Amino acid sequence: MSAIPQERRVVTAIPGPKSQELQARRLSAVAGGVGSVLPVFTARADGGIIEDVDGNRLIDFGSGIAVTTVGASAEAVVRRASAQLADFTHTCFMVTPYEGYVEVCEALAELTPGDHAKKSALFNSGAEAVENAVKIARAYTKRQAVVVFDHGYHGRTNLTMALTAKNMPYKNGFGPFAPEVYRVPVAYGYRWPTGPDNCGPEAAAQAVDQITKQIGPDNVAAIIIEPVLGEGGFIEPAKGFLPAVARFARDNGIVFVADEIQSGFCRTGQWFACEDEGIVPDLITTAKGIAGGLPLSAVTGRAEIMDAAHAGGLGGTYGGNPVACAGALGAIETMREQDLNGKARRIEEVMKRRLSAMAEKFDVIGDIRGRGAMIAIELVKDRATKEPDAGAAGALARACHAEGVLVLTCGTYGNVLRFLPPLVIGEDLLNEGLDVIETALAAV
Repeated sequence: MSAIPQERRVVTAIPGPKSQELQARRLSAVAGGVGSVLPVFTARADGGIIEDVDGNRLIDFGSGIAVTTVGASAEAVVRRASAQLADFTHTCFMVTPYEGYVEVCEALAELTPGDHAKKSALFNSGAEAVENAVKIARAYTKRQAVVVFDHGYHGRTNLTMALTAKNMPYKNGFGPFAPEVYRVPVAYGYRWPTGPDNCGPEAAAQAVDQITKQIGPDNVAAIIIEPVLGEGGFIEPAKGFLPAVARFARDNGIVFVADEIQSGFCRTGQWFACEDEGIVPDLITTAKGIAGGLPLSAVTGRAEIMDAAHAGGLGGTYGGNPVACAGALGAIETMREQDLNGKARRIEEVMKRRLSAMAEKFDVIGDIRGRGAMIAIELVKDRATKEPDAGAAGALARACHAEGVLVLTCGTYGNVLRFLPPLVIGEDLLNEGLDVIETALAAV
């Protein structure tokens, strides 16, 4: 039972007067480089609703960028985290350890793909997890090069900026970046020159050819890819691409890393998106949906690879904070008990049916893609040329926001509207949000 009525309500302009007052304070106190999609200030959030300080209730199609998968105040997360808060907030696992950290690592070993022996290390953010995956892969292989992909996103730290494809806003003006990072093509079916049917094998062949000729497989420590590319535009690599790349990595002693930070924990209708084509990664990075909104991330992988780093080589003062670990156990409990994989698949069914009907009416929709509750539409000026229409994406988002539906944009070209509703959202709210999107499309 939600603590907030699960209904959209718009009682002021958005943002309202109280949010505008807080925004004025923010502008004088918070660094300008920290942006916001929509400057409405949250008072409460639960289920599929965000309630702002002015009393508006917005339908949440963003989940804090795929973080509040179980809702923003899930009972099991609040219960477990509150109990842990009452016991202790911190000791540092590297000083005096605690059971919660171990329990989370045990759960990750059980949930992640593959039946091999696994171990984990816990951190605070997705970028930290990716950086540590690179450290572990380099320690294991005694190699340096890291291969990533067009349209990929892996974080905002120096190394993960180098791994990330998109310049603005993630990289512009922040260089120089970490060396020994190489980028190769990804199987982006909608924009592949010979079409989606040929995309998987052709893109894999191109990627392998570039790695072989330009880097040398014996120099590559890790290949890192998002099984569904997030910030790059919710791109599902065409079928066959991921298995071919994973096979190449295995044949050449390269650590294959699945970055599941945005796509993991039931988001795509499976525990992890790489399961769709039976991929068993050597290492898997997780964050976002792992702990119901509390800061936690992990690297999980083959025990012999995870143990390659020397004692003291991995860690961090706050990594695997006990309250965040308790939240993670509560989030996993919720995912299991409420069958959130099943709910994600139902969200996909509803959204794709509705969005396909919209695409028949509105030529601006060039592509509908994604899995589970990780769905996107790519907007174009012309379906024949596929020229990206970032202006339409921005206008559509603003129109939805004004009517009380929070949506996010993404994509290398800024022309993708992405939908990441909490998996616990009610179907009535889901359909109402889609109604608002359809009305906004007609207006835009």
